[in-house]
Amino acid sequence: MKPVVAIVGRPNVGKSTLFNKISGERISIIEDTPGVTRDRIYADGEWQNKHFTMIDTGGIEPASKDTILQQMRRQAELAIDMADVVVLMVNVRDGVTATDQEVAAMLRKTQKNVVLAVNKVDNIGDLPPEFYEFYNLGLGEPMPVSSTHGLGVGDLLAEVCARFPDDADTDEDDEAIKVAVIGRPNAGKSSLINHILGEERVIVSDIAGTTRDAIDSRVEVNGDKYIFIDTAGMRKRGKIDEAIERYSVVRSLGAIDRSDVCIMMIDALEGVTEQDTKIAGYAHEQGKACIIAVNKWDALEKDDKTMKSFKISVQEGFAFMQYAVIMFISAKTGQRVNKLFEEINRVNVQHKRRISTGMLNDVLNEATAKQQPPSDKGKRLKIYYATQVSTAPPTFVIFANSKDLFHYSYLRYIENQFRSAFGFDGTPLKFIIREKQKKN
Repeated sequence: MKPVVAIVGRPNVGKSTLFNKISGERISIIEDTPGVTRDRIYADGEWQNKHFTMIDTGGIEPASKDTILQQMRRQAELAIDMADVVVLMVNVRDGVTATDQEVAAMLRKTQKNVVLAVNKVDNIGDLPPEFYEFYNLGLGEPMPVSSTHGLGVGDLLAEVCARFPDDADTDEDDEAIKVAVIGRPNAGKSSLINHILGEERVIVSDIAGTTRDAIDSRVEVNGDKYIFIDTAGMRKRGKIDEAIERYSVVRSLGAIDRSDVCIMMIDALEGVTEQDTKIAGYAHEQGKACIIAVNKWDALEKDDKTMKSFKISVQEGFAFMQYAVIMFISAKTGQRVNKLFEEINRVNVQHKRRISTGMLNDVLNEATAKQQPPSDKGKRLKIYYATQVSTAPPTFVIFANSKDLFHYSYLRYIENQFRSAFGFDGTPLKFIIREKQKKN
């Protein structure tokens, strides 16, 4: 397993800025509001061909009574438990605070490898006199950094990598299936991930919009590796007031972009809403494999016809993605969650499936013989051949004599023939029509 590096410290010392600098992406939301990073945010880091997993934590406020702040502290403690190396971040402008001393005392008790990073040392040359105060924390030699400008970050990473366990696997791992869990706020996305991981990985509360960031969680089931991305629930645009929440929507769309499979969570008590179709529509447009998970199924009054009628209403609501697999689950009780992994594997295989040109054209010829291509004003559509040009999603180029004659309804017929012959459950198919005049 890759070594884990946790970045901890009190709120607003620059942890997320350092995290983003190392990961090379704007993954953590950066605002001047303390407590913006509420959950543990994961990303891959790399320094001189050594790969590791980084965790950006919510700020630790040891004495706080605030519920969310207490949960943030609990999340930071869990991150420290998981970490091979902990980076404690402090801020040279504030000097050593009482909270810094408490966090340092907590870290000394854990017996973990701790690297002390003193942030906001923005000038090259002599260190400011305040810097030397941080020796008093008893965590060894402080390292000056400027997370905004990137000064000292290389030296910090060299020190972090030097402290990895001897048996750590620092090679890159590309085998994992990336799964984005998407949907409206409060549909149960975080509860599902917490159930899968068997720990309080994501802060779960009844306050809609608790998960502000898209968070990566690695998990291995029966030898298969997955990265689950819990996305902030996407609300209607009119309701997105805070700048932070606007970032969250962008982050959720970004999570869809980098996923292989999307699990679209539907609240069984509310049914399919317009917002659900918009979120799923984005995943469909991006060509992602999709599973529709109807959550809170345990809380619904049911008879022998409930599942069938609910399935029909889901198919009507998502008419544009009839290929999506529909499952009925309960993230709270774990009902059918194990079956979810089988479906993720299955749709991921279909999403990356490649069909030989010969087999493709056998089905195409049979389809055109069964139902003749359309004609207009005496001119008939002629389809010459098809070939698959890429996967994820499976993409086909069809060569024909006229794009205009290739009606949408006939293309849908061809798609259905391909699906009945080859499967492609859970994945959209993409078609490109090219005009080609047949030589005499």
